[in-house]
Amino acid sequence: MRIIDVHTHPVFCNLGRTPAELRRVIAYGRRFDIVHMVVLGDVLVFGATPNAEQLRLINNDSARVARLFPDYFSAFVYLNPLLGERATLAEAERCAALPGFRGIKLEIANNAAHPCMRHVAKAARVCRLPVLQHSWSITNIGNGQHQSDPSTTALFARRNPDVTVIMAHLTGIGFRGVLEAKGLPNLYVDTSGGFPEEGLIEYAAEHLGADHVLYGSDLPIREHSVTIGRILGADLPAADRQRMLFGNTARLLQLNLP
Repeated sequence: MRIIDVHTHPVFCNLGRTPAELRRVIAYGRRFDIVHMVVLGDVLVFGATPNAEQLRLINNDSARVARLFPDYFSAFVYLNPLLGERATLAEAERCAALPGFRGIKLEIANNAAHPCMRHVAKAARVCRLPVLQHSWSITNIGNGQHQSDPSTTALFARRNPDVTVIMAHLTGIGFRGVLEAKGLPNLYVDTSGGFPEEGLIEYAAEHLGADHVLYGSDLPIREHSVTIGRILGADLPAADRQRMLFGNTARLLQLNLP
């Protein structure tokens, strides 16, 4: 069963800085039948609110990974919308013009209900890129100024129905997050984040549709055997598991993989 991982950080702290290290990541992924990974960047290396130059450094690392191994890695451009419309659009357009970039990544500069998210929506429209928003239930962790609760990520998708949005971290958003995402055709969830929770994959398939669930690991923070196992062990038809593990992301990112 072929797999695409929509949520990885091959460059992370001191890891992934050399071609040899990236080859080890590829070899590790192939052990689990992962045929492609999406690079989201070393997003917290400069803290929660990187400036324009720091964003450029992070995105240049992602571009390097996609350039060195284009058959295995695609990249998302990391943005900080608090920097304003001009800076947000400029960095999105710069990276969208580079080979291998297929989406936008947001972390914890602000929550997804902030007015600055209109800059992200504009960049997504101009560059025709989906937006992957870090999301977690702030009823568990607090820090609502920076963290995007599933309700605020869903609000961003609702405000921008022509923008494709990926709500990250199914385990982090939980059953409540699935219900927040329900009924929004432009909103998808990825399965990364934390240890498996019984019944959660099936619940997401029931309420969102299996075609709106994408496999993500959060490599190297999480272990592939666990993150893949939560889908393979779900009580779902094999065709639904295959959609989650491969077909949905291939379609969403227009990946023409052999």
